[in-house]
Amino acid sequence: MKSIFFLPIILAAFATLTLSSCSSTKKAPTPNPDQKEIKTATKVNPHPPGSYDHFKFENYPYTTRTWKNNELLARANSSNTSVTIDLSMQRAFLMVGDQVAMDYRISTGSSSHKTPTGSYTITEKLKDKRSNLYGKMLNAAGEVVDSDADARKDTVPEGGKFLGASMSYWMRLTNAGVGMHKGNVNSRYASHGCIRSHYSAVPIVFAKTRIGTPVSIVP
Repeated sequence: MKSIFFLPIILAAFATLTLSSCSSTKKAPTPNPDQKEIKTATKVNPHPPGSYDHFKFENYPYTTRTWKNNELLARANSSNTSVTIDLSMQRAFLMVGDQVAMDYRISTGSSSHKTPTGSYTITEKLKDKRSNLYGKMLNAAGEVVDSDADARKDTVPEGGKFLGASMSYWMRLTNAGVGMHKGNVNSRYASHGCIRSHYSAVPIVFAKTRIGTPVSIVP
């Protein structure tokens, strides 16, 4: 009789323990104070600093930096240099023979004003030049009223004037007005057909070339 009396009590206790076990939440593991944070391995440039391979290891060809072979540049002159323009990479190369003396960023023609490919020679050099086609329209007060003007299509405001875009270190390649010059190179394929060249490189190109220097423009 005693065992029958105590049976409901035992069953009730067992049910309470079971429910308590099922409703308990799993505790997060205690962090190990000795465990070190796992860091992503950084890319290490394996090439000697200053070498061409070191320069091209990261963010190439998109970098706006210029690479120079100073030893080769010292031997470069207007009689032994040529220039190669690579449209797909948007880079230009001042060459001495078949060696790269300088690798620099450029920006060439947009989809509506494509830079022509082919073999050319420099036919004109002017350190200070302004475009006679593209530039800004100024009103009589000297204020810019059109920052992207085309002298062939846009009307000069009364009392105002057309101010051609600066094209310093100009080196003409075609009779149609395509040439190399100093300009903004932060955007790809942004010019009206010319080869805008980075400010750190174009004075050197200008100094190391002459009328008649070969220039190759490749796709």
